[in-house]
Amino acid sequence: MNILTQKFQTKYDTAPFSQIKNDHFFPAFQDGIALAKAEIDAIVNNPAAPTFENTIEAMAFSGDILDRISSIFFNLNSAETNDELQRIAQEVSPLLSEFSNDIRLNADLFAKVKAVYEQKDQLNLNPEQTTLLDKKYKSFSRNGANLSDDKKLQLREIDKELSKLSLQFGENVLTETNAFQMHLTDEKDLAGLPEGTIEAARALAKSQDKDGWIFTLDHPSYIPFLTYADNRDLRKKMAIAFGAKCFQNNEHDNQTIVLKIAKLRFDRANLLGYATHAHFVLEERMAQTPEKVTSFLQDLLSKAKPAAEREFKQLTQFAKELDGIEQLEKWDGAYYSEKLKQQLFNLDDEKLKPYFQLEKVLAGAFTIAQKLYGLTFTEIFDIDKYHDEVTTYEVKDENGNLVSIFYADFFPRKGKRNGAWMTSFKSQYIKDGVNERPHISNVCNFTKPTETKPSLLTFNEVTTLFHEFGHGLHGMLANTTYPSLSGTSVYWDFVELPSQIMENWCYEAEALALFATHYETGEMIPMDLVEKIKESASFQEGMATMRQLSFGLLDMGWHGQDPSGITDLKAFETEQFAATQLYPDVKENAMSTAFSHIFQGGYSSGYYSYKWAEVLDADAFDYFKEKGIFNIEVATKFKDNVLSKGGTEAPMILYKRFRGQEPKPEALLKRAGLV
Repeated sequence: MNILTQKFQTKYDTAPFSQIKNDHFFPAFQDGIALAKAEIDAIVNNPAAPTFENTIEAMAFSGDILDRISSIFFNLNSAETNDELQRIAQEVSPLLSEFSNDIRLNADLFAKVKAVYEQKDQLNLNPEQTTLLDKKYKSFSRNGANLSDDKKLQLREIDKELSKLSLQFGENVLTETNAFQMHLTDEKDLAGLPEGTIEAARALAKSQDKDGWIFTLDHPSYIPFLTYADNRDLRKKMAIAFGAKCFQNNEHDNQTIVLKIAKLRFDRANLLGYATHAHFVLEERMAQTPEKVTSFLQDLLSKAKPAAEREFKQLTQFAKELDGIEQLEKWDGAYYSEKLKQQLFNLDDEKLKPYFQLEKVLAGAFTIAQKLYGLTFTEIFDIDKYHDEVTTYEVKDENGNLVSIFYADFFPRKGKRNGAWMTSFKSQYIKDGVNERPHISNVCNFTKPTETKPSLLTFNEVTTLFHEFGHGLHGMLANTTYPSLSGTSVYWDFVELPSQIMENWCYEAEALALFATHYETGEMIPMDLVEKIKESASFQEGMATMRQLSFGLLDMGWHGQDPSGITDLKAFETEQFAATQLYPDVKENAMSTAFSHIFQGGYSSGYYSYKWAEVLDADAFDYFKEKGIFNIEVATKFKDNVLSKGGTEAPMILYKRFRGQEPKPEALLKRAGLV
C-alpha cells in the first residue's frame, strides 16, 4: 500500500511527511501516471459528443493524485533534498515529460477539445470557463498537436532532453555552491564582519570539528562577507568563487548545458512555428512580443543609465578618498556602497537588525494580512512537517472558516537550495460543491538563531519575507473553480504583482510600528530610522535597476534570437552586458552558468517580468497611499479582483477592474528616484 496514492488520513488532508519514505516516490509516480492516463482514456473513449463538461472540465480535474505526488516530491527536492531524491528526480522527470507529451500529442483527445473550442461562442460560458477552454486548446496547439507524426516525435525527444538538462543544471549549481568553503583561522581576517555572521561561521566550523570560522556561498554567509569584510583579497576570493559556479571546466561545468538548452528551446519553438523561444513564451504573457519586452527594457535603461553612471562615479570617488582604491571591482561594490550609505544616511544594516527579529517580522506580516484581508494565523502543532525547523499555521477568515494551511521554512540547510520562494503542497479548487483549500509554503534562507541571539534579519531580508508572503497570500486567498487557474497560476509578468506590492508596507511607519521592536529592550524602532529607511530606499536605485535590466537583456539575448552561432558563452555574455556594464569584467566568472531562474526555473524569456511587475506594484500601491495603506475598500478591491481571481481572466482586465485604469510607469520612476 503506497501512502502517496491513497487519500491522506490527516487533518485538513495535509501531506503525511513522517510516513513518506524515499522509496515510495518512484512507484507512486508510476501509479499516478497510470491513474491519470486512465482518466484521459475515459474522456477519449466517451461515446457521447464532446461537451465543455465531459471534455474540458473532466480534463481540468484529472490527474489530481499525480499532481499531489509531484508537488510533494519536487518541493522536497528543493527544500530538503538528498542524493536519493536527486537520483529519483533524474528518473521521473523524463517519465513526466513523456506523460505530458502523451496528453498534448493525443490526436483523439485534441479532436474532442477542438470540437468544443470551435463551438465556444454558442456555449454561454462564464469568463473562467472561457479562459479554461482557451488554455486547454492552446496547451495542445502550442505544444505540437497540429504537427505531423514525425515532428511530434521530434518534439518528444526535445522535451525529454530539456527536462534532463535543466535538472542537471540545477544539481551542478547546488553541488558547486556546497563545494566551496573558505576556512579562516586568523582572527584579523574577520575585521569588519558583524558579530552574528562571525558567530554563524564559528558554529559551522565547530559542526565540522574545525577551529576558526567557515564561510560559504550560501547567501546568509556570502552577502554579509562581501558587504562588511575589510580584507579586500578575501572578498575577491569569495566573489570570484561565487561567480565561477559551474564555469570551471570541471565535471559540474554548465557551459555546454546552457548552449544545449538555448538551442533546444529555439528548435522547439521553430518546430511549433514560432520565430524564437521568446516569441513562443511571450504569446502567453502580458507583454506579448519580444519587441515589446526589449523596448520596455531599453526605455527603462535610458532612464536608469544616467543615474547609474552618476552613482557609480560617486561610489568610485568615495572608495578612492576612503581607501585609495584606483579601480572599483565587483567585490568592492557592496562593501563601499554600505559604507557610503552609512555616511549619507547614518543607516547601518547591523544597527537595524535588532529591530527585525524573525518571529516578530512574521507576526507583523500576519497582522498586516489581518488588517487588509481579515485573515488570522494560528500556529498549530498537530500536522506533519518535512523538517523540524518548519512551522505550520492554520489560516482563517473573519468568520472562522479555514482559508489555508501555511508552512514556513526559514533557515539554510545542506539539502536546501539557495534563495527564497513560495510554493504549494495542494492547490485550491471547487469540486462537487466543496471548496478545497490550499496548502501554501514559504521557503527562505535567513540567518539561524545562535546560542546568544534570535534570528535577526537585515532590512533586505525583511522585504524578502514580505515578498514571498505576498506570493503566499495570492495562493492562500485563491477562490477559483479549476486548479490550473488557481492562485499563482497567472501570466508570469503578473505573478510578481502580489509579492512586490507587499514589500511597500516595509517602508511605511504605520506598518513598521506593528512589528519593528528591539529584540532585547522591546523599544519601537526610532522614527528617524524609519525616515532613513524610506530615504535610502532609492539609494543607488539607478545601479540596481541597471543590474536587473542586464539580467533581463541577457535572458532575451539567449532566447530572442537563433543561438546556433553562439559557441563561446563568455564572449556572448560580454556582448549582452555591453550596454549595462559598470564594473570591469572578471574573466573567471560567468552569469549564465548559474542563472537558475532562466535555465532551471520557469523564467526563460520572462526575467523582465520583475521590472514589469514593479511598474504594476508601484502604480497599485499609489492607490493604497492615496486612500490609506490599511484602507479596507482598496484592500477588498485588490483581494476580489487580483488575489482571489488567479488566472481566470486576462491580467490587464483584472488590474483595470481593481485600479480603474491601466498602470503608468510614473509611480515607479518617482519611487526609484529616477525622475
